[in-house]
Amino acid sequence: MNSFVVYLTIAALLSIVLSIVGHFLPTRNMDQEKLSPYECGFDPLASARLPFSLRFFLVAILFLLFDLEIALLLPLPAALSTRDPQLSFTLATLIITILTVGLIYEWAEGGLEWAE
Repeated sequence: MNSFVVYLTIAALLSIVLSIVGHFLPTRNMDQEKLSPYECGFDPLASARLPFSLRFFLVAILFLLFDLEIALLLPLPAALSTRDPQLSFTLATLIITILTVGLIYEWAEGGLEWAE
C-alpha cells in the first residue's frame, strides 16, 4: 500500500510539472498560415470547386489494397508452423494471386501512368 501511494504521488507530480513546462515552453509565433483554418496547401478563400484528379484516389486505393494484403499475410508464418499448413498456404497464395492479377490489369490499362 505504501509503494502505491508513493507511485501515485510521483505520477501526479510528474504530470503537473510536465503540464506546466508544456504551457510555458513553446513559442507562440502565430503567422497567417498557422491561423488559417486549412493547413493542407489549399487556399481557404478560393473556390472549393477546383478540378481534382481521380488518379490521387486510384493511388490511395491501390495503397490500401496492398496495405491490406500485408495485414492479411502477417499471420502467415504462425499459420505455416501449425500441424496442417496447407489451407493457410493456399489462402495466402490465392490472395497474392488475385492482387497480382489486379495490379497487372491496372498496369496494362495505364491506370498507374501519372501523366495524361
